[in-house]
Amino acid sequence: MASKAEEQQIAVKQFIDLCNSLGVNCTTTTATSPSASTSSASSTQNLIAAVPPQSQFQVQLAAPGGGESGGGGGAAPVRRHISHTTAVKFLYARKFDIPRAVSLYEQHEQIRQKEYLYNIDPDVEPLRSELQTGKFTILPARTSSGAAIALFTANRHSPLSASHTTTLQGIVYQLDSALQDSETQRAGLVFIYDMSGSKYSNFDYDLSQKILTLLKGGYPARLKKVLIVTAPLWFKAPFKILRLFVREKLRERVFTVSVPQLALHVPRKALPIHLGGTLEVDHATWLLSCRQSMTNREDELLANIVGVGGSGGSATGSAVATNGTEIEAATTGATIISAVHQLGDNNTTVVTVSNGVGPAGSSVGSGGAAAAATAVSCGVEPNENITINGLSPSHRSSSSTATSANPLKLNTSGSADNNSSSNNTTTTTNNATTVAGAAGAAAAAGTTTTNGGGEFWSENPPSSASSGFSDDDSLAGQEGDPKPIDQIVQMVKQRGRHGLIKEYADIRNRAPEGTFLHARMRSNLTKNRYTDVLCYDHSRVVLANEDGEEPSDYINANFVDGYKQKNAYISTQGPLPKTSQDFWRMIWEQHCLVIVMTTRVMERGRVKCGQYWEPTEESSLEFGDYHVRTISVECNEDYMVASLELRNIKTDEIRNVSHWQFTSWPDYGVPSSAMAMLNFLQKVREKQAQLVNGLGDTWAGHARGPPIVVHCSAGIGRTGTFITLDICISRLEDVGTADIRGTVEKIRSQRAYSIQMPDQYVFCHLALIEYAYSRGMLQTVDLAGFDEREQDSE
Repeated sequence: MASKAEEQQIAVKQFIDLCNSLGVNCTTTTATSPSASTSSASSTQNLIAAVPPQSQFQVQLAAPGGGESGGGGGAAPVRRHISHTTAVKFLYARKFDIPRAVSLYEQHEQIRQKEYLYNIDPDVEPLRSELQTGKFTILPARTSSGAAIALFTANRHSPLSASHTTTLQGIVYQLDSALQDSETQRAGLVFIYDMSGSKYSNFDYDLSQKILTLLKGGYPARLKKVLIVTAPLWFKAPFKILRLFVREKLRERVFTVSVPQLALHVPRKALPIHLGGTLEVDHATWLLSCRQSMTNREDELLANIVGVGGSGGSATGSAVATNGTEIEAATTGATIISAVHQLGDNNTTVVTVSNGVGPAGSSVGSGGAAAAATAVSCGVEPNENITINGLSPSHRSSSSTATSANPLKLNTSGSADNNSSSNNTTTTTNNATTVAGAAGAAAAAGTTTTNGGGEFWSENPPSSASSGFSDDDSLAGQEGDPKPIDQIVQMVKQRGRHGLIKEYADIRNRAPEGTFLHARMRSNLTKNRYTDVLCYDHSRVVLANEDGEEPSDYINANFVDGYKQKNAYISTQGPLPKTSQDFWRMIWEQHCLVIVMTTRVMERGRVKCGQYWEPTEESSLEFGDYHVRTISVECNEDYMVASLELRNIKTDEIRNVSHWQFTSWPDYGVPSSAMAMLNFLQKVREKQAQLVNGLGDTWAGHARGPPIVVHCSAGIGRTGTFITLDICISRLEDVGTADIRGTVEKIRSQRAYSIQMPDQYVFCHLALIEYAYSRGMLQTVDLAGFDEREQDSE
């Protein structure tokens, strides 16, 4: 029995024989598998008859010749001798299915001839200027699965100044070069179409259709995903029409996503800075490598052409001699485009991205779109190997597909009925809108922006150079066991509720990782609401000592790190009547803008928190040196928002503070659905970003602003739950992974006993899954038997 390598060699020979005979008319019927034949001679005849009927080999292959514009030519017929290298590219693109690979090659040649994509000369205008725009580029990095990433920046395209031929030549020229890498041939391509800052005048429907046609079945690259980033409202209508031109399976893999969601498909290390990543892009260096790549491939290109001096004439022959590399480049480029046809395969995904957070007016070049598509197909593992310009390979990981953003109803009972809606869920595109306001300014200020569809969490901005905070100081730098969301779902289902409770017990049984000396001082004992909920010394918030008084720097509050932000939160107890003044002193000294309260003042007949603010408008309270006036109150179904004016009586300085009280937490247990809490968390983040942005240059700290104060009654249960979810969601949006246990352990090392009850720990897992499902990161969720696994685990 022939080995896989031998079968592939046989397939290469058969492919070459068939393609060299393309001048002969062939009528075909059914498709066969390439590995089914062992005799080269007999199988070739069988495979000719096996090509699908739509592939009639009637087209004469085009050789380099006179063209209509900018380096494009190719009207002169020529007979080809397909090189081994070229054959491998097309076979890789169709998983060594010979009939499909031959059909792809035929379509590729037809498109090359029709669109004048032979004899591409990057030194001839207008192609030279087109390439220099950076409209399209291949990013110097790969996705976690090794796919190349192409990026197309829509706002750099002007249909009035660039013809279809010129634009397509610029794209194919770069794709041809990218496909020279064997890893790209194997791992495929992710295409990112960045519409950030683009207008309707930048959009060319006919060109978009041509690019899609090229990618879906006319280029020998395995297109993994198509990501449309920040699609404006006016794009919805043409997008629906464009989707009709691709196969049904491919449609399900085309997504419109926001810039934060882009990191779920492409690791941040492989994304440009303006798309929420950390990658430095040097387009000029990439174009230089394209030129070198084309020069190095001259021998292969010439090997693909027979009788160059024939009908082409001397002019043609000269063109081939000097630009033979471009010819093969076109063939190589075709390889990449055929990958879009592969989107129907299980490993191919097309994604559209919406709501960018990049600088205002910035955009990604056309080449970037292709690169993005590659990145999307790779999955979202953050720790991938990336070599600048070398496009080094990375380990493969499964890609995620976006789904409709419907609320998740988890089926944990084992009944199939509750999960029927999930099983019927199909991939849809998000109702994306352009990011409100100047996205660049928002990103610089750490502002969270949302789209009309209720977009969550903007991309986490880098730490401010003036803040003194390093990403390594926060939870992002901690070693743990981060997992993609699909693996988290699998883990939760396998362990069940009882397994998660046992896991929480392991965490809870650990001894505290610090001392409580200040909390146990005689003068501070009455400042603790509960005698068994004390404040760590090493992370406590230290108040400034007031003049002429005994030491009074204690408050039961701890700093807690967030995702890529040191001291992102202050976890504290609900103020007591005697500590309300200290509470407001802390708010003032730490420049806090937002207070999150996850309890009611009275629950089950018990006082859970002091009334440290007035709940009615135009009323006020005084606490020592601080005057607190309620300006407005907004009542919602699940929460209340009070706009407060905080005035320092000594200095007469006034600051605005936003008070958010979540009112839908049940008296017992946890909410049955996390959606209310998730929506509340989203709104809190939006408000924090808005207020930070309003500070302008007066705020020199971290881009996400000063600490958010979070409290319940003791400051450990619901408070810890809120912070855990915020951190895990921020990480999930950023790099596509989360580590709930590691996050809880880190929080508990800074605020003792955080996540007070086992059902809160379970709730964090289910809430994260519910969030991922609502944002289209999960297509279906089946937790059947989640509650029943308790008996199995005994």
